[in-house]
Amino acid sequence: MNTKLFIFGDSVALGKYDIAGGWVQRLSNFLQKRYIEGKGDEFCVYNLSISGDTSNEIKDNFLNEIKPRLWEEYRNIIIFAIGLNDSAYVQSKKEQWIPFEEFKINLSKLIVGSKKFSGNVIFVGLYPIDESKMNPMPYDLDKSYFNADVKRYDYALQAVAKENGAEYVPIYDKFEAGDYDKLLHDGAHPNSAGHELIFEIVRNYLLENKII
Repeated sequence: MNTKLFIFGDSVALGKYDIAGGWVQRLSNFLQKRYIEGKGDEFCVYNLSISGDTSNEIKDNFLNEIKPRLWEEYRNIIIFAIGLNDSAYVQSKKEQWIPFEEFKINLSKLIVGSKKFSGNVIFVGLYPIDESKMNPMPYDLDKSYFNADVKRYDYALQAVAKENGAEYVPIYDKFEAGDYDKLLHDGAHPNSAGHELIFEIVRNYLLENKII
């Protein structure tokens, strides 16, 4: 069956700091190669990620982005790769960029909206950051990342997905199991090795669960 794969995310899903285009592009290349070799179905991949987006922007723009790209005869898969920006601590506000409860509400709304178009709604988990380089962020001195917050938001991704019948792909433990600082370009964004690892985790999850 021909399938459309929609990815909504931030700069990480967009592929920043990876010469191969990021984990989403790697996934697209894998699907394309498999189809050309006659080993899988045809996939049309839309990477609708925007650098700097939080769950607020994705929630507000979701329908406008997906509706014009839907084809009736295609199956749809929707992947959200969000949460890291949301978890950033804003010094001037003394709270997270997107407060925790608001984040969970946004996730629930995204799942409800997505289920109108797809039977496969998937959240990609978060990964640990290097606090020594991200407190504060060198490119936004009003914000900082802390792994305790990242873990809390990652848990919310998992919990809200489970509560609402969506799927969750764990990333954090696999990054943490190695020297994860070697998988990061600047303390927050993955480098090419980090993108490769995320790609492998997501690809394997999709294959093992017969989603692709």
